[in-house]
Amino acid sequence: MPRAIWRGAISFGMVSIPVKLYTATESHDVSFRQLAEEDLKPIKYLRWSPTLDREVQYGEIKKGYEYAKDQFVILEDEDFEGLPVPSKHTVAITQFVEQSEIDPVFFEKPYYLDPDEAGMKPYTLLLRAMEEKGLIAIGKLALRQKEQLVAIRPQDGHLTVEMLLYPDEVRPYEGTDVSDVAVSKEEMKMAFALIDMLHEPFDPSRYQDEYRDVLMNMITTKLEGGEVVTASEEAAPAQTVDLMAALRASIEATKSRKTGSSKAAAKAEADESDDAAESADDEADEAPKKKRSTAKSSSSTSTRSRKKTAAR
Repeated sequence: MPRAIWRGAISFGMVSIPVKLYTATESHDVSFRQLAEEDLKPIKYLRWSPTLDREVQYGEIKKGYEYAKDQFVILEDEDFEGLPVPSKHTVAITQFVEQSEIDPVFFEKPYYLDPDEAGMKPYTLLLRAMEEKGLIAIGKLALRQKEQLVAIRPQDGHLTVEMLLYPDEVRPYEGTDVSDVAVSKEEMKMAFALIDMLHEPFDPSRYQDEYRDVLMNMITTKLEGGEVVTASEEAAPAQTVDLMAALRASIEATKSRKTGSSKAAAKAEADESDDAAESADDEADEAPKKKRSTAKSSSSTSTRSRKKTAAR
């Protein structure tokens, strides 16, 4: 189990639930070091003071809020610890809402919420009650020098905390207004048909980071001294002129792709059935051999037994 990044309690009315918070995600990004071109050695970044003309050690650094140009209010660690904010140690549930009421743009990062031993029963009670009602809880949590708005929701037998953005952290949309663009009924009908063909349950296991896989393959090839194969770049889709024609072509392509996938799945299933049948035939062929072998062994044993009796 990873190290908990926060310990505290969930306040559910008069019920207090001791819990621990764990990071729910991890990055698999391919990271690179920056190297000096001349000697290909990693570059170091120094905490440099231009006025002292030297590197500043971590223990010498203070936190300062810049309220005006080059004017700062200095805060010590004790100042952060002494902040009179209840959410430092307790997530007080203030309301329950439907998850569909929260626009996904507000979701920032997920965490797992795990009960301490003393909190297992009230944790389970809250979890099951929320599962039955189909609701998520809203509260606040002070973490990393910020009071976060959070949503607590049940997920696969445990509680997950989703950090939410505040309204002033979400930029308003300032792009193109398309409300007056005319779309015909026939175009909508074709679009619906394409959407229906692609509509299926979400399965995250179907997806993987292909860019990362290709990048790591290139790195491995370079490491082994092989020749890197450069794929021809796909042409960018042409700008749609005839929307109906593009929709029809998309539907036909989707049909062909799905038909091909169905045939491949059917072939794989048929191959498995053939393998099972061959295995059953092999077992059937082996059965008489085993019987003959057993009978022969029994006969030999019986003969040896008669010889021993006659000898006595």
